[in-house]
Amino acid sequence: MSDHHLRRLVIMRHAKADWPVGVPDHERPLEERGHREAPLAGKWLLKHKVVPDFILCSSALRTRQTCTWICDELGEKAPTPKLENGLYAASATEMLAVINHVPDTVTTLMVISHMPGVQDLAMRLASRDSDHDAYMDAATRYPTSALTVLETEKPWAELDGQDARLIHFKVPRH
Repeated sequence: MSDHHLRRLVIMRHAKADWPVGVPDHERPLEERGHREAPLAGKWLLKHKVVPDFILCSSALRTRQTCTWICDELGEKAPTPKLENGLYAASATEMLAVINHVPDTVTTLMVISHMPGVQDLAMRLASRDSDHDAYMDAATRYPTSALTVLETEKPWAELDGQDARLIHFKVPRH
């Protein structure tokens, strides 16, 4: 083991969103299914002891609502999320630039954002020693509420590509 601490990155796609007529994309709310499934992601995180100490959340309404459900489930363990305009409609490269500025004191970081950036970021960071099944699931489908958990010993500032082991891919459903 190096002198670096093991860090975990949780990349989540927001829960199922609605498409109300006349509502700008940034202001789209979660639909009923999204309100049911987002809390399940929080329950999964608690059950598997993957509790974030920092959450970066896109500023879009659907990601903010997803984040609220996650934090409700985490209860007193929930950190105060940071809304990040740079995660809205962001590419993997743009998301990584935001992650690269996270302080090294953060050991478990959660990022709640949008497709295709979340999937592209997970695939970019996944190293060759990733869990094969989890990697293939994340590579072939990334539905709403999906979570990818990666582990790395590198500082956030040094994350670039193929330097985090993908250990879980989960789609919380009832």
